[in-house]
Amino acid sequence: MKVKTIRRVASGTVINLFFIVCCFLALLPILYALSVSLDAKGSLLSSNFSFIPKEFTLAHYAKVFTDEPVILWFQNTMLLTAATVILAMATAVPAAYVFSRKRFAGRTAVLRVLLLLYSFPSILSMFAIYKLMSTLGLVNTHIGLIIIYAGTMSVFALLNMKGYFDAIPVEIEEAGRIDGCSDLNIVTKIVLPLARPTLIVTGVMIVNFVWNEYIFSINFLTGSDRMTLASGLYSLQATETSGSWPVFAAASLVVSFPVLVIFFLSQKHMVSGLTSGGVKG
Repeated sequence: MKVKTIRRVASGTVINLFFIVCCFLALLPILYALSVSLDAKGSLLSSNFSFIPKEFTLAHYAKVFTDEPVILWFQNTMLLTAATVILAMATAVPAAYVFSRKRFAGRTAVLRVLLLLYSFPSILSMFAIYKLMSTLGLVNTHIGLIIIYAGTMSVFALLNMKGYFDAIPVEIEEAGRIDGCSDLNIVTKIVLPLARPTLIVTGVMIVNFVWNEYIFSINFLTGSDRMTLASGLYSLQATETSGSWPVFAAASLVVSFPVLVIFFLSQKHMVSGLTSGGVKG
């Protein structure tokens, strides 16, 4: 009995140490960027660089807000994020519920087509999308980018939430109908509260996608006044010399902070919301 206990404790310790090492390795780039942003001497490319700067400074963080239009980029990203979340969720939630509860001709075929389209790399359709947006006069506009983002993430949201709706017993809705609830009340008062974890997780995933999306934003938006945080950071890194790498590191950490806060606030819903999503026939 003692041997089994010792083996269990030893195996648990080894597994925990392994994941601690993995977490540390994953944090190395963040720690590196933090060190560079706080280094007063800017010794990024010098031979005496260390993770613990000899002289600390917050001047690089001040330059992020004074020398670069980060606030404007932040406002643009917030606009795109909020509009995408609203449009994607407004279309995906009712569609996911219909595909989960209703049986109609072509239902399985439509789901398979949507899954295939979502699996198709969007970068391969870049030229066709650009041509379409150019014809409609939506290139270099936030509305055009919102349409692209919402169209992409609504499919993801539909597929993810359908699996969660499938896991909600139909008997709960039948009990609500017996009590006199209308279809609208069943959805709003019963189904959606039960689906709260996956709604939150899906919304967070959409936020994370829009916040970090780079390919479309750098190709469909020009001009510093229209840039998002991702494209703005690229322009900052591409146009500045190596002396401003500390400012770039500081800006990278600053723009990552809001998403980090969102993940921490929603982490209790992450496990149930992610594991329950999926597609069922």
